[in-house]
Amino acid sequence: GQGSENDNNKNLVYPALDHSIAETYAAQSSATNKNSLYDSYIRAFRWASDRIKGQGIIAFVSNGSFIDGASANGFRKTLAAEFSSVYVFNLRGNQRTSGETSQREGGKIFGQGSRTPIAITLLVRNPNARGPCTLRYHDIGDYLSRDDKLSTIRDFGSVEAIPWQSLTPDASGDWIDQRDTLFAKFAPLGDKKSTSAPTVFGVYSMGLQSKRDAWVYNFSRATMLASVHRMVDFYNEQLASIAALANERELTAAYIDTLIDRSPTKISWTRGLKADLRRLKAANLDERCAVISTYRPYCKQWLYFDRQFNDMVLLTPRLFPTMAHKNIVIASMGVGASKPFSALITNAMPSHDLIEKGQCFPLYYYEPADSDGLLFADGEVVDGYRRRDAITDATLSRYQARCGTDVTKEDIFYYVYGVLHSPIYKQRFAADLKKMIPRIPTVADFWGFSDAGRQLAAWHLDYEEVDPWPLEEITLGAADDYRVEKMRFGKDGKAEDKTRIRYNSHLTFAGIPEEAYSYEVNGKSAIEWIMDRYQVKTDRDSGIVNNPNDWALEHGDPRYIVDLLKRIVSVSMATVNIVNHLPDLELLTRDPGQ
Repeated sequence: GQGSENDNNKNLVYPALDHSIAETYAAQSSATNKNSLYDSYIRAFRWASDRIKGQGIIAFVSNGSFIDGASANGFRKTLAAEFSSVYVFNLRGNQRTSGETSQREGGKIFGQGSRTPIAITLLVRNPNARGPCTLRYHDIGDYLSRDDKLSTIRDFGSVEAIPWQSLTPDASGDWIDQRDTLFAKFAPLGDKKSTSAPTVFGVYSMGLQSKRDAWVYNFSRATMLASVHRMVDFYNEQLASIAALANERELTAAYIDTLIDRSPTKISWTRGLKADLRRLKAANLDERCAVISTYRPYCKQWLYFDRQFNDMVLLTPRLFPTMAHKNIVIASMGVGASKPFSALITNAMPSHDLIEKGQCFPLYYYEPADSDGLLFADGEVVDGYRRRDAITDATLSRYQARCGTDVTKEDIFYYVYGVLHSPIYKQRFAADLKKMIPRIPTVADFWGFSDAGRQLAAWHLDYEEVDPWPLEEITLGAADDYRVEKMRFGKDGKAEDKTRIRYNSHLTFAGIPEEAYSYEVNGKSAIEWIMDRYQVKTDRDSGIVNNPNDWALEHGDPRYIVDLLKRIVSVSMATVNIVNHLPDLELLTRDPGQ
C-alpha cells in the first residue's frame, strides 16, 4: 500500500473479499468511517473465516486494535456470531500512546517493527456446539518488557495453561472497557447521524486536514508562502503539459498517474489535486489565504488555508471563514483515540491533530450573509458573513428550565469546557469517551462548572499574555541568545531532571514545579508540547525547514519562545489548581438532555 499519492503504489482491490466485509463487519459497525475494516489484517480474518466454511480453526498473531477499537465493534459482533469459541490473548504494546499510558503498554512484541498493540487470536467453529459463543480473554499485564512478554508466552506453553477470563459482550459489541449505560442518557455535544437528537451544538467539525503539512504549515509566514508558491508553479507546469495531451487521449486517473512528476521535493500530491489536473483546473497563490492556525497544543503556525491545497477543510470555513471572523472552539478528543481523553479551547483555525481524532465545537458559526435572503435575519453580519450561535435554542431552553432563566449560551459553552476537565467525568466515562462523541450531564452545581470553565478558557486562550512563571534562568556565555534548536530535560546522574530544561547551549531553566507536569493535553504535558514543537525540523520528503525562531523574529520578539515556556508553566499550575477545585460531579436525577 502507499503512504501518499506521491508513491503511485495503489492499494490492491479485492472485490469479493471486500464485499464480504461490507456485508458482515461493516454492516454491524456503528462507526461513521469504516475504512479501518478493510485493513490487511482484518481482510485476513474475513478471508480465513470464509475459507473454513462450516467448521475449522483459525489462529492469527495480528494487530490487536480490534479488541477495544470503536470502529471494530462490528468486527467483534461478527466474530461472536460466526464462531462457537473465541480466544484472545492481548499482548499490549501500543506505542501510538505516550507518557504513563505508553509505559503501561510495555514493550513492543516485534521491536521497532511495530507500534500497534499485538494479539494472539484463536477462533473455533464447531458445528456441534450449542448456545452463544464462548469468549475467553487474557491481558498479559502492565509495564512488561518485550522479553517479559515473550517469557510469559513461553511459560504458558499451551492454550490450556492460560488463566482465561470469561467475557460477555454488551449490546454495543464491546468486550472490554464496556460503556456506562448512564452515559447514553446525556445530551451529545453533536450528532450528524440524527437531526432529531437533543444535541448541545448544532454545528461542529473535525479540524482541517491538509495532507501536506510541511508545505502549508510553517512558523514563518514568508517560508510558508514561498513553499506554496513553489508548489503552485510546479502544479501549473504539470497542468500545462497534461493539457497539451487532452485532445489526444482521455485524461483518466490512471493515465494522469503515468504523466506526473512525483518528486516529493516539488509537490505533495493528493487525490483531490490529481482530480484538479483531470479537470484542467489551474492554481493561483493568494496571500490572503495565509492565516494563523493552532497546529498542536499551545503551538501556533501560519497556514495556507485554501480548498485546493488543503485536502479536507470539512466545516472549518464555517468556524473561521477568514482571520477577520473571531471565534473560539472546544477541540475534544475524538472517537477511537488512543490517548487519555482531553479537551482544549482555541481561537485560531484548528488542525486535524490539534487533539487526536478531535472534533471542534464552536461558540459561533458563520454563513454568507447573502445566502439567507432575509433582510432582518438574526445574527450580526461581519465582512459579508452572518454570525450565528452554535449552541442550539433547544439546549438553552433545557438549561434555563433546570438552572434558571439567567443562563446564556455562553454560560453553557463554558460549562461544557468545565465538565470536560472533570477528573471524575473523565475517569468514570473513559470507555464511553473512546467510543462516542462526548455527552454532557447536567449536574447540581451548574455555575461552579461554568465559572471554572470560563477561568480555564481564559488561561488557555490567553496563554501568550499571562505572567511568566518565575523560573531561574541560568546563563552561560551569550546571555541574550534566545534561539532554540531542541530543548532537553536536565540530568540528575543518568536520570532525567524535569525541574530543569536546557533551552540551548547558553541557557538553562531551573525550578520547574513537578506539579506543572500534571496538566496533560492530547497525551502529554503542556510543557512537553512546547519542548516537542518548538525545535528546528527539516521535513524528510520535501526538505522544507520549519524553524520556530522565525516566528519570534517575524513577531519582533526574540524572547517569545523563552517566555512562552515560562508562561506555559504558569498556565499549567493554574489549570491544575482550577481542576483540583472543580465541584463534585453530582448528577441531577433528570437530565435536560433526556
